Amino acid sequence: MPGKAVQRRSTPKEPRTEVKSLFASESAELAELESGESSMKGQQQADEMGRGDGANIALLMFLYLLQGIPLGLAGSLPLILQDRHVSYQDQAMFSFVFWPFSLKLIWAPIVDSVFWSKMGRRKSWLVPIQYLIGFFLLYYSFHIQEMMDGGHRPNFKPDIVTLTIVFFMLTLLASIQDIAVDGWALTMLSRHNVGWASTCNAVGQTAGFFLGNAVFMALESKDFSNSYMRPMFNLPPQNYGIVTLSDFMFFWSIVFMVATSLVWLLKKETNQSIHHSENELELNVVDTYKVLWKILKLSNVKHMVAVLLTIKIGFAATDAMTGLELIERGVPKDKLALLAVPMAPIEIILPLVISKFTAGPRPFSVFMRAYLPRLFMGVVMAFVVHITPQLKSGEHEFPLYYYLMIFLVYAIHRVFLYSCFVAQMAFFARISDPAVGGTYMTLLNTLTNLGGNWPSTSVLWLAEYLNYRSCDASGCVVVVDAYYILTGVCTLIGVGWLLWGRKVVNKLQDHPPADWKVIL
Repeated sequence: MPGKAVQRRSTPKEPRTEVKSLFASESAELAELESGESSMKGQQQADEMGRGDGANIALLMFLYLLQGIPLGLAGSLPLILQDRHVSYQDQAMFSFVFWPFSLKLIWAPIVDSVFWSKMGRRKSWLVPIQYLIGFFLLYYSFHIQEMMDGGHRPNFKPDIVTLTIVFFMLTLLASIQDIAVDGWALTMLSRHNVGWASTCNAVGQTAGFFLGNAVFMALESKDFSNSYMRPMFNLPPQNYGIVTLSDFMFFWSIVFMVATSLVWLLKKETNQSIHHSENELELNVVDTYKVLWKILKLSNVKHMVAVLLTIKIGFAATDAMTGLELIERGVPKDKLALLAVPMAPIEIILPLVISKFTAGPRPFSVFMRAYLPRLFMGVVMAFVVHITPQLKSGEHEFPLYYYLMIFLVYAIHRVFLYSCFVAQMAFFARISDPAVGGTYMTLLNTLTNLGGNWPSTSVLWLAEYLNYRSCDASGCVVVVDAYYILTGVCTLIGVGWLLWGRKVVNKLQDHPPADWKVIL
């Protein structure tokens, strides 16, 4: 039955980076940065958690972990596909897999407002959606290898169209599950523990993405399996990893269905905390869409839309292509994935440190100061890609100092990325109308994610037409590399954007919060 939608305080999912594959595309990280805001808000004391909510917190973390599994798998597929030498046009098509989290504002009001009261407001969506994810994983676990390599047939081209549809649906279902779990977290936890909701999001999604991405790619790699896993069990080397994509999907399909059944049967949905601001309105689904339209008609918001949809063009080639280019030049994808593990503590600390500089009345200024250095790091990454073949010590082997260099470049890049992210979130929190805070923030986050997705998809599509190879009987040689062209073009566009964007952003920051309100 329809109910009133309590507006969720959504947080953005753009690359806190989960522990993920190194230089994974920004699109693949969207779900994880949405949970990044949580680390800036602090946590409740551990003794508070003990007051009856320990089991609920554990359940929420597990539900968010489940959500991270299909997201991690989707994030690993571009790197696996690159290992199979698919075209950039294919990569561009597959990048649409990451769009559902950028568009979930379209269906979020429906998920928040329509439910079956006998089952519960959140379980009405959570249970069927998680069953669907489980059935999807189960069914395609028997067909995924055929789509990837034709059953190990030589020179088989992966079925990109079907793969895109399958993983798009998985990501779409995960985005709906995210809305349901976010909403349930606010009522599952008691009032004094509700601050743990965002922590559960951050920890659970990070763990799930890590399992579905870095852990899976390591176990799927024959080199990692032969070097580390099989010797532990005295197994002979094989020409494949210890776990296949099919095995991984099958295992998690069972976990999804068993866990969903237990939640359905054993967990009652009760409202322990009325967690929305006393100043925040309760809106039904129709009212929510009306408010969204009113927000978009504000003059300030129109300028903000222009900023958010263009602000990441300068970073597009770096974010979308760098990891793929490293794999193309022989860097093992499992090594790139595992290099992200030591970054986890840094990525937890960075938002806390940077947030101290965004507490003033003009937080977006921190973004603008980090913008040019982040553009420069894109050029540095292009240089690293360029020298990679010269540093190779054998087939798919690189010296230790090469991986240390990548880690250092990656860490510096992350400082500027997080500076942009934290500043942007602080500005959103400052301008959002408290009366419709959840709707306002979700709209701004959706625009942010769209502003990262469309440039990434575009550069991958353009790369296919800008690459030029000269081929003869001995093979093909790249004469014109689209990566360097697109990195240069995006960087120049970014510099031009900075000249325009700085003025617009400064004017937007000059407006008092009252100028952004839609409910007077």
